[in-house]
Formats: sequence, C-alpha cells, structure tokens
Amino acid sequence: MNGVLVLNKPKGPTSTACLNKIKKRFKPRKIGHAGTLDPLAEGVLIVLLGQATKLAPYLVEGKKTYRGSLRLGLITDTYDITGRVEAELPWDNIGEDDIVREIGDWKNLQNQEVPPVSAAKYKGKPLYALKRAGQKVPLKTKPIKIFEAQIIDINLPEVNFRVTCSQGTYIRSLAHSLGKRLGCGAVLTELTREKCHPFGLDQAFALEDILKAEQLEPFILSIPKALSYWPQTSVAIEVEKLIRHGQALDPELVPNLPLKENSRALLVNEEGQELALVEARLKDGRLQWTILRGLWAQN
Repeated sequence: MNGVLVLNKPKGPTSTACLNKIKKRFKPRKIGHAGTLDPLAEGVLIVLLGQATKLAPYLVEGKKTYRGSLRLGLITDTYDITGRVEAELPWDNIGEDDIVREIGDWKNLQNQEVPPVSAAKYKGKPLYALKRAGQKVPLKTKPIKIFEAQIIDINLPEVNFRVTCSQGTYIRSLAHSLGKRLGCGAVLTELTREKCHPFGLDQAFALEDILKAEQLEPFILSIPKALSYWPQTSVAIEVEKLIRHGQALDPELVPNLPLKENSRALLVNEEGQELALVEARLKDGRLQWTILRGLWAQN
C-alpha cells in the first residue's frame, strides 16, 4: 500500500481519528496525512500510505481552497462556533458594503494571529495544552498569502465565502480578524476544504464508503499518478543503482529532464515504480540532480 488516498473528511472527528479508522480496518504498515483539518471542517484530506508518507512536505506546499460560513456578533476562545463564548456584540450597524470591503481586504493580509486553541507550539508545547492547563497563551502570528477572497452570499448575521490561500492559513483566524475590524466579533461556523492542490473534492472518497470496502487498494493513487504535475522520467537500471546508494546524478544520466536550478522531478525505474524525488542543485560548480527523498520499496 504505497500511494495517496484523497479522503472527503466528514465533519466531527479529528483528522487523526479518521486515519485511525482506516488503520484499524485495513492495517497499512504506514499511514499519515498532509494538511490537518479541524473537527469542525470537512472536505479534502490527503491520506498518505507506505512510502507516500515521505511526500507530506511536498503535498502541503500548494494552494488550498475553502468554502466557509461565519457569523457576526460572537467571539469565542477558539475563533469558531465550537469554542467557549467570550462576548456577544451587536452587529445591527454593519452593512453589506462593510463586509464586502473587509473580506476583499483579506488579499492584503500578510500575517495572521494563530488561534489560542491550536496545535501550534510555544516552547515545545501546543497552544491548546497551555489553554487547557489555564496558562497564559502567548500571541503568535504567522505569514500567510490570500490569493482569492470571494463572497458567496450574505444573510446577516451569516456570511458565506470562498477563499484560496497558502499553506497553514487558519480560516477561523480570518473570521476572527474580520470581526475585530468590523468591531462586532465573528466566528467560523462551517468549513469545507474544496481543494488541496492538486486534489479536489471530485477526487475524494467518503470515509464510510472506504470503510465498507473489502480492499483499500482501489481508492489509492500510485505515487507517480499522485505527482502527475511533477516532471517525471524513467531511468536505466545502472542509474537506479546509483539512486539507491544516494548518489547525485549528472544531467546526462537523466537527459529527458529539463535542467534548471531548484527544479524538481520524480524518477521511476524501468517498470514505472517510484524511486526518488530529486532537485537540481549546484555541486562543484555544475548542476546535478540531488536526491530529496528516496521512495524505493525496502526489501
């Protein structure tokens, strides 16, 4: 079981709980995921199996698209509707033009507050653990990029929106910051991840359908298919031996790949089985293909 499973995570359980159900049912040797979804959220969750667990850093790099709903007039400790209510504020003075302006301004954000109830760490401890222990939670910020921000509809105090953003963006923090700027508070009430580049909801399988199946393999994309947007080429058996020994490759050994510094590619063997992720790097004054992660199956 080496590959990627695109899961349509249901609302309610944690991402880890969903993986544990798959693990209990099918007993894969290795399982992980790329890009956690909060219990409130549903939608695309990338599940990694076997050697594909090594792909996590490269699959979380892409853009994410979310469809969400928020409610004006509330402030909670989690920045979403599941948290403890800290304040209820009037929102009657807020007009639709105000909301259109402020959500449009999300594209100008370069940093955001990390929710005090989150897995982000401070001195090695997750913030949620500090919060539960009654300790003061430090204010942390992180850089983000909002590529698109669109209002779907407004039915005050509810607002439905869609946003495309960079890795690690907290959508509940976007709702919270909107409430601060409007002066009435706001919390996230619903969230669906529609796309986690390059995978969309149209490729995702429901957890209940997976758990009913006799085998997991029909739901799994092979590593070459999952990385179809990466340049790929096969190599001769002599080159495969060099890769398995972790050696950098001269360009002439993989002539089918366009060579440009920092470009990346997937190498497969003559049977089409994945071998390694590589990156073009300068070494001794010339570009060579350097192994990022070995993906060959261990004997």
